[in-house]
Amino acid sequence: MHPLLTALEGTLIVSCQAYPGEPMRDPRTMAQVSAAVASGGASAVRAQGLEDIRAVAAAVDVPVIGIWKDGAEGVFITPTLEHCRAVIAAGADILALDGTRRPRPDGLSFAQTVAALREDGFTGPIMADCDSVPAALAAAEAGADIIGTTLAGYTGERARTDGPDLALLGELAGRLPDSAVLVAEGRVHTPAQAAAAREAGAFAVVVGTAITHPTTITGWFREAVAGA
Repeated sequence: MHPLLTALEGTLIVSCQAYPGEPMRDPRTMAQVSAAVASGGASAVRAQGLEDIRAVAAAVDVPVIGIWKDGAEGVFITPTLEHCRAVIAAGADILALDGTRRPRPDGLSFAQTVAALREDGFTGPIMADCDSVPAALAAAEAGADIIGTTLAGYTGERARTDGPDLALLGELAGRLPDSAVLVAEGRVHTPAQAAAAREAGAFAVVVGTAITHPTTITGWFREAVAGA
């Protein structure tokens, strides 16, 4: 296990992202949100986009998991080797990228991308955002240090569950090599769901929308009030 990951066991990681066109879509705002969740006990922060990564890295003392979303279909989470290199250069402590078996825009496989990054000299943890058991096992075999369930239910490999894919966590628990850890991410909307993900075998749990996306949270409450 990578030394940086030891302190993450049994902890909460918070994803701090806003989408284009939203009032909070500003690196300074995301840096402030990141500092706030770190004050609340987040063990690491996940940030999206080069400017956000730079701002967040300067604002917090916890590890920053960096991604770069480019596009909206197919592989778009840190989709190419050059995207990966840019995320690392922006200051990410942990690089996260699409870990599915789908074709990548630059024609490289996940394994080839990881190998190239290691040849570059990047020694930090690499997180694979996966969607299925085969993809997760392949990503771990290719050298990913963190296997995330981030894309489960979004690629057609598995049905989308209402909450986190606890079944996928259960299927993967105990099957990864000692060099990789299993992290729950995706649709963790309540403390009870976060605890259930941990109990299902997650090394750590990522929560995003339910903590850092007020537009969505407001919609949940608005619908509840309107339907009462």
